[in-house]
Amino acid sequence: MEKTFEFERVNEDEYLVRWASEGQTGESVVRVNPDFLTEVGLGDFEQQAVVEETAELLAERQPVIDFPLTVDLEEIAAAYEDFAEQLRARLAAK
Repeated sequence: MEKTFEFERVNEDEYLVRWASEGQTGESVVRVNPDFLTEVGLGDFEQQAVVEETAELLAERQPVIDFPLTVDLEEIAAAYEDFAEQLRARLAAK
């Protein structure tokens, strides 16, 4: 399943994620709370890198057509217990 993403910073802590998969396209706004990033050990990474890896990680767990219109990282962390840990490992490996 081919998936592509484009990322655009739209506000200080918000990013537009455009995706394409299987002939369909869509977009979601990802909100980043810097305090939350610090709390879960992701504060040392660039926000856009966190957003990019979040999109990739979510796409491994659910179809991109099911991405919500608005994504808050705290909600993703609540839904996926190992979210922050996996993100830290992925970002550190880059």
